Amino acid sequence: MKFAVIAAGDGSRLGREGVAVSKPLVTLNGEPMLDRLVRLFTDAGASEVVMIVNERMPDVVAHVRAMEEERRTTACPLRLKVAGTPSSMHSFHAISAWLTDGPFCLTTVDTVCRPEEFKAYVQAFMESDADGFMAVTDYVDDERPLYVGTDGALNITGFYDEPHGCRYVSGGMYCLTPAAIGTLRRCIAEGQSRMRNFQRQLVKDGLKLKAWPFSKVLDVDHAADIVKAEQFISEIR
Repeated sequence: MKFAVIAAGDGSRLGREGVAVSKPLVTLNGEPMLDRLVRLFTDAGASEVVMIVNERMPDVVAHVRAMEEERRTTACPLRLKVAGTPSSMHSFHAISAWLTDGPFCLTTVDTVCRPEEFKAYVQAFMESDADGFMAVTDYVDDERPLYVGTDGALNITGFYDEPHGCRYVSGGMYCLTPAAIGTLRRCIAEGQSRMRNFQRQLVKDGLKLKAWPFSKVLDVDHAADIVKAEQFISEIR
């Protein structure tokens, strides 16, 4: 199974708050966020890691190029796309041609969760017949959360900008089959943007999506989030 990382944003909020390093290389307890994800992917049995990074971040490009070379002859090589894109959905589209040959897991670079929960999430998806497993959590720590509607069996019924009585919000991790790529390409062709609009379209297209609850998922969008993420990681080690 392939794993993919979207790391093509400009990290502007962190920069404005005094964080000098590029977002993917922000360290959490001594380990760059990007490296931590690659380690989690490898532990979860990844056959390949696909990554898109921003061309305006030469330090990140150099870092990933070195990782790519180091992993070239390993059981889990890394494939890199260097590009600037207007949104995470466009970043996903830019690497989608490499994700059409089987199930895959996609996440943004700043996602922090419990490793054992991530591994269980991936395993459950691989054993299911669903078109997608969306990571969700009832821990809400986002400025603009995406609320996820579910039925009693955790089938996803909708994605909303407002609570709508939903228990869960999106955790920013997506296990999908290649069926989702067709929806993604149509969204791009229609001029849509934002990952949440892509997710809504998946529901409209009738794909079978399941919610997989995590106890906590953190995003590192602000300088204060670095402290919270480091504390969280310390607690789960």
